[in-house]
Amino acid sequence: MADFLIDVNLPYYFSLWNSDSFIHQKDINDEWTDEQIWKYAQENNLTILTKDSDFSNKILLRQPPPKIIHIRFGNMKMKDFYDTISKLWSDVLILNKNNKLVNVFKDRIEAFE
Repeated sequence: MADFLIDVNLPYYFSLWNSDSFIHQKDINDEWTDEQIWKYAQENNLTILTKDSDFSNKILLRQPPPKIIHIRFGNMKMKDFYDTISKLWSDVLILNKNNKLVNVFKDRIEAFE
């Protein structure tokens, strides 16, 4: 069963989320609105992994589910993106357990209860 819903704005073929713990929006419906994504993640107790600030803004006013992991660095080459996420990913997962929002920057991670 999946624990994370990868938003359509993030890479589909990406080794870090190539497991049963992750489902990509493209595999469900890549034309869903943010509200439909939110509802699906809420109903299935998923953490949304996204680059879309709308989700992080929304969770600040609500309680999970869903939880949000917000990737907050701009476009970069896939190798640089992979290297950056790989370096931070274990800390992101730890923070996700007890926080409703985890913001991931190139040089730091922030978490909000």
